[in-house]
Amino acid sequence: SLSLSPLMAAFGGASSAHARGLLEKVEAFVCDHVIPAEAVFQQQQEDAGPAERWSTVPPIVEELKAKAQQQGLWNLFLPDVCKLTQLEYAPLAEIMGRSPLASEAFNCSAPDTGNMEVLHLYGSAEQKQQWLEPLLAGKIRSCFCMTEPGVASSDATNMATTITRQGDSYVINGRKWWSSGAGDPRCKVAIVMGQTKSPSAPRHRQHSMVLVPMDAPGVRKIRPLTVFGYDDAPHGHLEVHFDNVKVPASNLILGEGRGFEIAQGRLGPGRIHHCMRLIGIAERCLELMCARAATRVAFGKQLMRHGSVLQDIAQSRLDIDAARLVVLNAAHCIDTKGTKKARSAIGQAKIVCPRMACQIADRAIQVHGGAGVCQDFPLAYAYVAARTLRIADGPDEVHLASLGKTELKAQHAKLSKL
Repeated sequence: SLSLSPLMAAFGGASSAHARGLLEKVEAFVCDHVIPAEAVFQQQQEDAGPAERWSTVPPIVEELKAKAQQQGLWNLFLPDVCKLTQLEYAPLAEIMGRSPLASEAFNCSAPDTGNMEVLHLYGSAEQKQQWLEPLLAGKIRSCFCMTEPGVASSDATNMATTITRQGDSYVINGRKWWSSGAGDPRCKVAIVMGQTKSPSAPRHRQHSMVLVPMDAPGVRKIRPLTVFGYDDAPHGHLEVHFDNVKVPASNLILGEGRGFEIAQGRLGPGRIHHCMRLIGIAERCLELMCARAATRVAFGKQLMRHGSVLQDIAQSRLDIDAARLVVLNAAHCIDTKGTKKARSAIGQAKIVCPRMACQIADRAIQVHGGAGVCQDFPLAYAYVAARTLRIADGPDEVHLASLGKTELKAQHAKLSKL
């Protein structure tokens, strides 16, 4: 059980009765419904067979969504809908992180959350009616197409995909990959980022975002990419090509050259949601590690009696609690300063949390031995999820470079006053 009050007190605030009630409900729902559904999901995928893995969604997913919606546990990530601050939402997202099925059950899963934030903040009335409303209702899903195979996408200004105005339309040409969610048969729309070339514009005002229906002529799903061997069907992480895809000019979001402006809004709250969930992943790994250490005997004594295992357990608790404070600080900064001024705190969370969760999953795997790397436990998948986010959330090196510059600037400002 996770108490909000002591955590809030550390940041000078108190959780609302509304937030405390939601936390209790979410925790109970994940424990009673979501985690038991993991085996059902796996069995339903196996029963569907290889030919159906990409064309059908295991029925248990929609069953969980219906139950959560009936309980009012829906769209919890969006402050204007659920009336939660980022600081109040953080523990809820942590609980969701305990299972790969949980976030979608509450309609709080990536990339839909980020896309819904974009449409909510920047979308036109027409865009909201056509795409945001069905997304908020959980009737469709979406994907976000930004990363490209032909360039170093850690520098997003390298994007080669073009979004060209032709009369009352825009024409999109380019190749994207790691378009998470594009494999889902419920995925009906993509937010595509690309160049709307304007030679006189500054470097970060030459890119735009546009809404592209997945059934538009010229949209081609090339292949699903595997992540350490996992294909994550039917969600998937696809390579998608856009060959002369024409959409109405009204599909452009906010305006030409506003892509990076939108991205900063999208990548703030939405990206620390990943960090919040990683705390939950790490907690579950630690629980499994402790249970294994208490029930297995090696060299005449329980694993938990071996000094090295005790050290791993203790270090894992220290690492989780330290990382949680980093995440809560980032959430607090977003609430009190806004996303732009919270960039340093957000960067810290993106560096610390994936590293922490990856290390704890690795320790848990080691304690489980061969069982840790097979499908009988969620540890291998947890390791993959955490390790991947050290790239997917922006490479560690980019965050470290930015954080280093910010720290130097702050230190130099102090020195100049001496």
